[in-house]
Amino acid sequence: MIVCVCNNISDREIRQAVDLGITTIEGLREALGVATNCGECLGYAMEVLDQHLGATMQETVIKRPSLVE
Repeated sequence: MIVCVCNNISDREIRQAVDLGITTIEGLREALGVATNCGECLGYAMEVLDQHLGATMQETVIKRPSLVE
């Protein structure tokens, strides 16, 4: 789904950017140009960022091997 109409940026592109290490809206602005024109997409872009960061963190915790057995 298109998040930023002005720059034609999708939620998939935002998730890919997070997978590549971007963790802030400022990082998304620099890398993709999200919310750099009209700004209407800022709220949804932040939501997609936060949701994917949360999912990524949860996945990391689940995959990390236990140090105590």
